[in-house]
Amino acid sequence: MPGVAAAGYGQATPWQIGLQSAATPVAQDIHWFHNALLMPIITVITLFVLVLLAIVVARFNAKANPTPSKTTHHAGLEVAWTLIPVLILVVIAIPSFRLLKEQIVVPKPDLTLKLTGHAWYWKFEYPKDAGGGFEFEARMLAEEDIRKLVAEGKAKAEDLPRLLAVDNVAVVPVNKVVQVQVTAADVLHAFAMPSFGVKVDAVPGRLNQTWFKATREGIYYGQCSELCGKDHAFMPLAIKVVPEAEYVAWLADAKKKFASTDAPTKTADATPFAR
Repeated sequence: MPGVAAAGYGQATPWQIGLQSAATPVAQDIHWFHNALLMPIITVITLFVLVLLAIVVARFNAKANPTPSKTTHHAGLEVAWTLIPVLILVVIAIPSFRLLKEQIVVPKPDLTLKLTGHAWYWKFEYPKDAGGGFEFEARMLAEEDIRKLVAEGKAKAEDLPRLLAVDNVAVVPVNKVVQVQVTAADVLHAFAMPSFGVKVDAVPGRLNQTWFKATREGIYYGQCSELCGKDHAFMPLAIKVVPEAEYVAWLADAKKKFASTDAPTKTADATPFAR
């Protein structure tokens, strides 16, 4: 059996423990909130309750305590078990609200993407005012497509993770604020990128929004996180974070590739993994 590992960048690692590695400031704050605040509080409470249960079992069973106490109320205990939980919740709530505001309030964006969930694939739209003016679909690569790309030398097997690799990967520049407008064309979907600390519902007829600022280059994978039908489990998406110069070059190529046809391109040969 392989050893337990920490979560890697961009995707989950077999037998991992913990959250997927953070690639944005928001994700880093989520990790701090979970690991440095919630986990210690939960651990202390769990151990405290366990100790109380052990004391009750040992001291107040019928054999050790044949004559039970008649006490029904204790003012000090009543105040303590009301006040202490309230104070704990206040300690949790303050950074929680701060984190929620950070997730909801979108800073001035350097780039805006529109993401539409379909049954069962994603459509990315790059607006004209950001140098785009094109759109494309991202669909999961079947295992036979992955084997074909590897056999043809267009990609390495480790760069095409099973059930996560897609035919068209969205590309964004590193250290830039990316606003993502999210909607759906048919049923409820949800855009989720664990390494970015992002999850937002895609609702037909409604435009939701979120944002991220990736500070580390690489390819990051997400999935639909709202049960949307029979192929819900086969609806991944991928975002590649690259330097500014590489993004500009990709944008120029993508405008020719995707804007030259009215229908979004779908082809395994369009994968950006090929060097």
